Amino acid sequence: MARAKIGVLASGRGTNFQAIADACMRKEIPAEIVLLVCNVPGALVLDRARKAGIAQVVIDHTTFGKDREGWEREAVKALKERGVDLVVFAGFMRLVTPYFVAQFPDRILNIHPSLLPAFPGAHGIRDALDHGAKVSGLTIHFVDASLDAGPIILQKAVPVGDDDTEETFAARILEWENRLYPVAVRLVAEGRVTLEGGRARIDWRGIERPPIP
Repeated sequence: MARAKIGVLASGRGTNFQAIADACMRKEIPAEIVLLVCNVPGALVLDRARKAGIAQVVIDHTTFGKDREGWEREAVKALKERGVDLVVFAGFMRLVTPYFVAQFPDRILNIHPSLLPAFPGAHGIRDALDHGAKVSGLTIHFVDASLDAGPIILQKAVPVGDDDTEETFAARILEWENRLYPVAVRLVAEGRVTLEGGRARIDWRGIERPPIP
């Protein structure tokens, strides 16, 4: 099986980037990260890429003003020059336009800290706590032109404790993100995910299924 070429888009600390990179290095995913695209100069994820020997490019979104597509064209150019065939958003804090989605149809993954479609947007954890949710969690999904939408690949429910703060709950969700995102990337890279309308069906044969619904 040919190894997929992954391009990661990230804006921050890069813990999910690290989890996926480590899984690729351990040969748990039949893929390699060939490029990190970061929109925030000095983000910690850049240090992680350097230490892992992964190529990186910084495209500062602030230099493009409100021209989202202008930024995306530069990112797409860099990704395609590296032959990327699977794009992974790992803490990438930007909305993308239909232009970007069309460049990699059904080949863009995102992770969100809530059980979508509940609590989309930039503050999924805070919104869940503010609404008094007893259970929230995380969702890994394909990206389409909508906000935090697209066919769902994996979800994990995480109970909300009575004493949870935004920080403590975020930390527990992040532990599951780091564990499950590499699994989702593997499923897609191995061709185990089939889209039927708005649903993603998964072939688990021959691999261990994590503790999810």
